[in-house]
Amino acid sequence: MNIKDIDLNLLKVFDAIQTTKSVSEGAALIGLSQPAMSFALSKLRRQFNDQLFVRTAKGMTPTARAMELADPVSRILETVNRELLQEAEFDPARAERTFTFSMSDIGEMVFLPKLLKRLLQVAPGVSIKTLVMPPARLERAMEEGEVDLALGYFPDLVKNGFYQQRLFRHNFATIARADHPVIGDSLSLEQFIEVPHAIVTPQARSQEIFHRMLAKQGIKRNIVLTIPHFMSVPFIVSTSDLIVTLPRAVGTSFAQLANIKVLEPPLENPVFVLKQHWHVRFHKDPANRWMRSLIYELFHEEFPLEDDSEISSPEPWEL
Repeated sequence: MNIKDIDLNLLKVFDAIQTTKSVSEGAALIGLSQPAMSFALSKLRRQFNDQLFVRTAKGMTPTARAMELADPVSRILETVNRELLQEAEFDPARAERTFTFSMSDIGEMVFLPKLLKRLLQVAPGVSIKTLVMPPARLERAMEEGEVDLALGYFPDLVKNGFYQQRLFRHNFATIARADHPVIGDSLSLEQFIEVPHAIVTPQARSQEIFHRMLAKQGIKRNIVLTIPHFMSVPFIVSTSDLIVTLPRAVGTSFAQLANIKVLEPPLENPVFVLKQHWHVRFHKDPANRWMRSLIYELFHEEFPLEDDSEISSPEPWEL
């Protein structure tokens, strides 16, 4: 007999009869009708050129050939069920792997502290690596499996094959030195225009939203410093009269670290949505699904959305 002639469904029939010693009970065991079971047994007999099972007072008794086949058939079916048919699982408590995220330095400040605290509790063998890359490179990196998730504001990740899930809405705040000589507990539009500003122009895209809003309203700031990184902001603001407008969560964090107060911008405050993005190749990956679920739990809980979170893709991939 050639291996191409072997039908796994027929092996299930063989194993069911071997187990129950009955055609009718074997049929019930694997969900076949008795005529279908009898037909399958006939095919087995032809393939192996042996009766395999004969009817006796004790039921369907295996022949010598069937007894030789019983253990190998059982092992084959067990292997198929265990290795091929069972859905893969991810055990965070025992896993040892690194997840690679793409996020800006703002994203690192917003997401990493709380995420790492939880990982140390539930998945001590899991580590995180973060990358910053331009949008076109990020798309390729996610398609190639170099990046597991992108967290933050990534308006360019809308091509076919990318999923996205909303985490929370966010807006902006203006920060100033706590003992600023001009600005008190609130910020007027006149002060906002006249007081010197520092602006951050990183690869993080959220800043573009605020800049576009100012341009739309025809508001020009007194910009005296332009920098590429957020990490220097608390040192600059707390020791000068400059003010900075940035995502609210970041401003709140800086106020906890330095002599800084958080103010409401005196104009329209645009809202943007932070999301997690992943490529379709990881959509059903157990480890990726677990991490996405954890991130949603952590940040939806802290910053609840006004409506239910949604998972969307530009293409109707099977969810």
